[in-house]
Amino acid sequence: MPESIIIQVGQCGNQIGQKFWEKAVTEHASYNKNQIFDESFSTFFRNVDSRNGISNISFEKKEKIVELRGRGILVDMEEGVINQIKNSFVGELFDNNQIISSNSGSGKDKNKNNRNKVLNFLTGNNWAVGYNVYGKEFNDLIIETVRKQTEYCDGLQSFFLISSLGGGTGSGLGSYINELLCTEYPEVFKFSSVIFPAKNDDVITSPYNSVLALNKLINHVDCVLPIENNSLLDIFEKIEKSNPDFSQSSLATNVEELKKNKKLKNFDGMNNIVANLLNNLTSSMRFEGKMNVDINDITTNLVPFPRLKFLLSSMTPLYTLKDVRVAPRSIDQMFLDAFTKETQLIKTDGKSGTYLACALIVRGQGIALSDIRRNIDKISKSLKFVSWNQESWKTG
Repeated sequence: MPESIIIQVGQCGNQIGQKFWEKAVTEHASYNKNQIFDESFSTFFRNVDSRNGISNISFEKKEKIVELRGRGILVDMEEGVINQIKNSFVGELFDNNQIISSNSGSGKDKNKNNRNKVLNFLTGNNWAVGYNVYGKEFNDLIIETVRKQTEYCDGLQSFFLISSLGGGTGSGLGSYINELLCTEYPEVFKFSSVIFPAKNDDVITSPYNSVLALNKLINHVDCVLPIENNSLLDIFEKIEKSNPDFSQSSLATNVEELKKNKKLKNFDGMNNIVANLLNNLTSSMRFEGKMNVDINDITTNLVPFPRLKFLLSSMTPLYTLKDVRVAPRSIDQMFLDAFTKETQLIKTDGKSGTYLACALIVRGQGIALSDIRRNIDKISKSLKFVSWNQESWKTG
């Protein structure tokens, strides 16, 4: 089974990454109740002997799970979210040598610590500081950390980088890491999931950070999955309205606390949506199926030219929190919903444009190949495709 390494950069990237790991662990625990470390686990996890730290990767012997370690690297110049992940139930998935922060390798150098505090303040809003200052300062540490994780892999297939384009660390240092991966691992597939800032973003430099980061994405990443904050918020509010029983008012004691809790709840729900998308997208890499889609197949079928690598993603049915109760949809209706604005993770009208290619990745029981074929024939009539791509659909 091919392996992938998740690299989560900045506050937003690490918060989404935390949700992704939580869902992945829960899903694998439900799927593999015998606690056997099989090939499905190996995509994002390795089995470690707690006595010597050596990975156990013999699938023929059906090794029992001893200690799981995530194939991931956590990068952030502020330690708030990093500490939050450490204290969560997925914190044990990551050793200290999988974490890169402003205190990494700083030791007892007080002058360096003070300098890092100043830069932490600057890089939160500045692509140039993240790219030119922190990128160069942590260059060797990043290379060494990635190298160690790749050595744990038998068949490294891809890097997944999760970040936001609005802040300084996710956009600037994330750009530097993408460029570094392109240089050091040119043959390994690089997939980047990036969050675009909202129009009313409180970071005044976010438009500049986004533009500068986009240039690096075009040149150094194989496939980009752009996601917009405004779309995530609209989707979350729609789900919230469908579940009127879920109330946040009981958790707050005053108006200001209520506003703060509502904002935190919104971000938590929005991060859940992205984590669900990535979890579903990678499910065919981890579990057996009749028409499994390898992550490389997405690029092969949906990226006809190297620079046309930004995908429009959609997900149906939508759900974020465990206690959200959404009315069930018919199979045909779910296929139609996937092409509506309400389920798209970036605000655009796909039906008014021309499609280069389209992929339908279906997960779950109760959907036959005939259902997919029937709905493709139906949907194709309402979509416009380029004339030179007759095999425009990819299914899995």
